[in-house]
Amino acid sequence: MCWGFLKIMGWKIDGDWPRDQPKLVIIAAPHTVNMDGINMLAAAGYYRIKLSWMGKASLVKGPFGGIVRWLGCVPVDRSQANDLVAQMKVAFDETSSLFLAIPPEGTRALVAGWRTGFYHIAHMAGVPILPTVLDYGSKTIRLGDLFDATGDIDTDLPQLKAVYRGARGKKPRDSEAVGEG
Repeated sequence: MCWGFLKIMGWKIDGDWPRDQPKLVIIAAPHTVNMDGINMLAAAGYYRIKLSWMGKASLVKGPFGGIVRWLGCVPVDRSQANDLVAQMKVAFDETSSLFLAIPPEGTRALVAGWRTGFYHIAHMAGVPILPTVLDYGSKTIRLGDLFDATGDIDTDLPQLKAVYRGARGKKPRDSEAVGEG
């Protein structure tokens, strides 16, 4: 079904899912429209992978809380100055399998650079990063090579951004190539 959706929408998938990895931080960029999340969910379905994502803790409360959690929400407490990285490390520690998707821009709006929470989460949890590229220019969802965060973000981040060089988001940006800037 997911393959059919992607085909109807004109998308191709390039790359293989790293089957021997039970835990990953997946960075998905460029992220410029809500449809990016749907495309990523379809790509995950194509690989028969359940994606997880961070959401406000209040999303998993109330009558629909169980459904939201089932859909992949990992609840985080943003009410105070809580350490989000530490919360995600605990989430990784408490499960045998977790594929956490994070847009490195942190928003669909134009931003000057990437937020680095995804990097710190992967490093602290000791899990690899899977770069995924949503390139509207070629209508290709591309899976990059696994990347192990060394703790030297000044060296690692430019290497990760290079994977996205030339990728085009659905909505053009002033600094369009995600891997630049």
